[in-house]
Amino acid sequence: MKKIFSLLILCISLFTLAQQVKVPFTGHRSFDIMKGYSGTGTPHYYVDIKKSGDVHFGYVQVNQADGKETKEEINAGQYAPNKVMKVGFKEYEENFLVKFDKDKIYLTDERGNILHLEDCCSSSESVNKDTCKCESELYK
Repeated sequence: MKKIFSLLILCISLFTLAQQVKVPFTGHRSFDIMKGYSGTGTPHYYVDIKKSGDVHFGYVQVNQADGKETKEEINAGQYAPNKVMKVGFKEYEENFLVKFDKDKIYLTDERGNILHLEDCCSSSESVNKDTCKCESELYK
């Protein structure tokens, strides 16, 4: 009986170790994929990876007129390399798809293709706005 119990504990331990995914980082990183303009009250987005591998996305937005702060955070699931993650914020009914690595985050379609949109251009980029890659550095 002790051998069976020991074998069961060993199997569970091995299964648990096999389930652990190497995450690109743990902790909080900010990003800015959609380029806002000063004074618009643009949300400040972040991704927070827990030691368990859970990925949380959130934002903080301050209304420029009255100073009211709006926050929201969601759990987008477990991290997996090159996985497209759905981010859905309820407050403003905002949904988008992203994938990320240790340095950058990308706005994507369902298949993981990085989008090129005018909204991803900064005001200083070229006139051809279709070439603006929807990506951002991940800032500590």
